[in-house]
Amino acid sequence: MPKLALPKPGNHLAVSRNEAILTVTLPQTSTILASLGQAAFAWDIATDVISWSDHVSAVFADIPPAALASGAEFAKLIEPQCSIRSDALLLSPPVHDADGVPYRVEYGVRASTSAPMLWIEETGCWFAGPDGRPARAQGIVRINNERRARDEQLIKLSQHDPLTGELNRTHLVAALAEAIEEAQRYRGTSAFMLIGIDHLARINDAFGFDVADAVISEVAKRIRVRLRGGDVLGRFSGNKFGLILKNCTVDDMNIAAERFLAGVRDEVVPTRSGPVSVTVSIGAVSVPRYARSADEAINRAHETLDAAKRRRAGSFLAWRPNVERDAQRRVNIRVTDEIVTALNERRIALAYEPVVTAGSRDAAFYECLVRMQRDGGRVLLAPDIVPVAERLGLIRLVDHRVLELAVAELANSPGVSLSLNLSPDTTMDPDWWSSIESLMHAHPTAAARLIVEITETVAIRDIDDLRGFVTRLKNLGSRIAIDDFGAGYTSFRNLRKLGVDIVKIDGAFVQNIARSADDRAFVQTLIDLARRLNIETVAEWVQDEESARLLCDWGCDYVQGRLIGLASATRPWVAPQEKMLPATG
Repeated sequence: MPKLALPKPGNHLAVSRNEAILTVTLPQTSTILASLGQAAFAWDIATDVISWSDHVSAVFADIPPAALASGAEFAKLIEPQCSIRSDALLLSPPVHDADGVPYRVEYGVRASTSAPMLWIEETGCWFAGPDGRPARAQGIVRINNERRARDEQLIKLSQHDPLTGELNRTHLVAALAEAIEEAQRYRGTSAFMLIGIDHLARINDAFGFDVADAVISEVAKRIRVRLRGGDVLGRFSGNKFGLILKNCTVDDMNIAAERFLAGVRDEVVPTRSGPVSVTVSIGAVSVPRYARSADEAINRAHETLDAAKRRRAGSFLAWRPNVERDAQRRVNIRVTDEIVTALNERRIALAYEPVVTAGSRDAAFYECLVRMQRDGGRVLLAPDIVPVAERLGLIRLVDHRVLELAVAELANSPGVSLSLNLSPDTTMDPDWWSSIESLMHAHPTAAARLIVEITETVAIRDIDDLRGFVTRLKNLGSRIAIDDFGAGYTSFRNLRKLGVDIVKIDGAFVQNIARSADDRAFVQTLIDLARRLNIETVAEWVQDEESARLLCDWGCDYVQGRLIGLASATRPWVAPQEKMLPATG
């Protein structure tokens, strides 16, 4: 190797201040490669002999030289498949190019099954023989453990929940689908469980999200240590875990569920904010017996988990066929279609039930009750429509249509006041607000003649939000009534806080006041308290004159019911000889 010339002693002026005055001997190429974790090779494919650069042992530590001497011996060390190097060459298209064909392949190497895996990246070119097939190859191999570890970590992060380390929802569902397919193929029985942490929101509120995360992580660990080999655990959602129990009978499922419940509830969860008592509820379904797809299994496990939570926190339920439930779902599907079709075809209409002053029996206003006209001419009443619409999430659409019809009727009938019932879900619906504000601006006189009735259960459940709702309505000029008062737990203090104008006493207490001393005392007390708060009262379900007389004597302002007149699709305020176009909204 050439050496750099050194200056003579004392001759400092001939050397630049920035030059390194050293004698350097360049190392061999093989030494440089070895220091970088690399080695060069030449492979004579015809004889299967591999020649390596010096210091190859620095790359393939603990692998004997004989195992590196030929392609066949080297292939015995390779994973995941021994032929991966040969395949990279032999599966290439035949060529007759003197420049060679580049290739790249990655594989693992280990001297024995107990030895750690050494990940290798091989880059090179192969050269064709007379037949166009690979005759020799040359290239470089390098250790690739760090990049492989990063790739594996990225794969793990894409498949696993970062908090618990268990499978994420996507891969849990994929594993469930595979387990169901396997059980069907081999006629086996497995189970899918959804395990929900009870009252996790309370833990969030009481201690903070960091403590809630600690609870989730600990619950995952307690479930994990109680699994058998082959069982699959994943985080399904924020407070739920999905669990696939393979080769699991119904009896096994019941035993396993109790094991998981006890494993979580029997010991408090230690957190940095102190110990937290935690329980879980479990819903499960046997697959493929009761669920032949992942979606079906998840839906049924969800259904039973919800039922378990409603029954008692910390309990377990398994899905079972239910003829009545399945029949009800078919009805729900049919009624959903009917309601949506009726809305689209404008077959939602109103009936009007009179509300009169208790003394004079003069009409004060009319309550609007929804009706749905069916294809065959039959009409569905509000009790047939509203509960189903609320259960199926369609009530908001129905309430929108009822509002349109009521305001159109108010616009057409200047001397009439109407009341309409509003579902709990609609009270917080911004679209409903947009509709009523738009309609009130279009018909300025309608607001003062509109009464919005809210059920008492809404008032007690959402008292703070409801105050804003009531205030906005009153600012428009409308009045507010609390419907079915007495059926829930709303206090008169809340009535005053809400600023309601009318209380409608639940008919269950009114209909028997002529015969029941308890009902008389209750209704009379309500009327007296309401009068002291300057709140008007309406008695519902008035059946007879004796009841009406008692209510009038007690100071009740209005009555409605069978005695006064039931709801009618015809407008009671229109004289028979008058003709009026229907309100179209």
